[in-house]
Amino acid sequence: MQRKLLLLGSVLVLATGLWMLSRRPRSGPEWAVKTVCLAKGTVVTTVSATGTLEPIDQVEVGTQVSGVIEKIYVDFNDVVKRGQVLAELDKNALEARLLQAKASLASAENELHYQEKIYHRSMHLYQAALLSESDFEAAVYQFKNAQLAVDRLLSEVDQAQVNLNYSTIYSPIDGVVLERAVEEGQTVAASFNTPTLFTIARDLTQMQVEAAVDEADIGQVAQGQRVSFVVDAFPDEVFGGTITQIRLNPVIASNVVTYTVIVDAPNPDLLLKPGLTATISIVTREARDVAVLPFSALNIQPAPLLEGAFDLKMAQEIKNQKAGSGPSSWVWVKKGEVLLQVPVVTGLSDRVLIQVLSGVNPVDSVVIGFNSLQEPVPDVPANSPFVPAPPRARN
Repeated sequence: MQRKLLLLGSVLVLATGLWMLSRRPRSGPEWAVKTVCLAKGTVVTTVSATGTLEPIDQVEVGTQVSGVIEKIYVDFNDVVKRGQVLAELDKNALEARLLQAKASLASAENELHYQEKIYHRSMHLYQAALLSESDFEAAVYQFKNAQLAVDRLLSEVDQAQVNLNYSTIYSPIDGVVLERAVEEGQTVAASFNTPTLFTIARDLTQMQVEAAVDEADIGQVAQGQRVSFVVDAFPDEVFGGTITQIRLNPVIASNVVTYTVIVDAPNPDLLLKPGLTATISIVTREARDVAVLPFSALNIQPAPLLEGAFDLKMAQEIKNQKAGSGPSSWVWVKKGEVLLQVPVVTGLSDRVLIQVLSGVNPVDSVVIGFNSLQEPVPDVPANSPFVPAPPRARN
């Protein structure tokens, strides 16, 4: 009887232990699945680049004659009209050259009149057989030389007059003076290169961005594409424009090849200044009001994280496509306690949203992430330096 009671007690203890073990919760963490459904949205692909703001029409005004700047009539930022006098050079030397050329011309014209009379007299004598042929030819020679001397000195007078006119610097366009590179009393020498005196921009309400686009992105850029850009001077403002030109001449610097893209930049409020650095974003492709999912939905890898929490299944289509044919993207769809991997056909993506062409229904719950409901909290001693002390009361 004692053996039976001992055996019965052992069985009861074992059964109680098994029952208590079965009642204990699982040691593994529980998971909450974050899901979304298809939504309507806009997907935009862009190309980024940097550039410099410049006036559309900018003219460098120089001088074709050398001399001393006698008077300057404009300064930085002055608004000028076409034909307005900007500066004047000292005219004394140029006027003296003009007078010298005119005097030489008068002397040559006097010589021409004298040689013309000799020529006509010699011609009459030659026709009357009273003058030898050699004497007549000498008279003709002297007359023609006098004519050529007058023509040459006429051109010198004209050149001297033009140089005198060049001593007054006029504005070639209507615009704004961006730069004044000279001061009164400064000597300018127009020998081989024309010195720049002023830089004038025609219209600052119409600007352009000269952007450098990398060779890897230039294939996506086309004339007429929409552009948005920002400048550091106005970080809260977004400016817009359109590509007007793609220059074919490559720019190579440190083995990096870029192409210059011209973007028109309307500037009605005159906020944009020449020389500002602009960061541009070129809209290369755009899909509006299309079915989209978060891009993170394509990067979900639940196994082996959730092996014990959910029933992971793979669609038969994906099993057959592992060799490489068909859609190369897939997402996980939650159906009850089952996570089903399904193939999808995707379109445009901006790395935030991705266009979904087929494979997912509007009512499907697409997995975009997981959250653990049992985050273990490590035991930290009360006097640990990593635990902030309670605030002290101020007296």
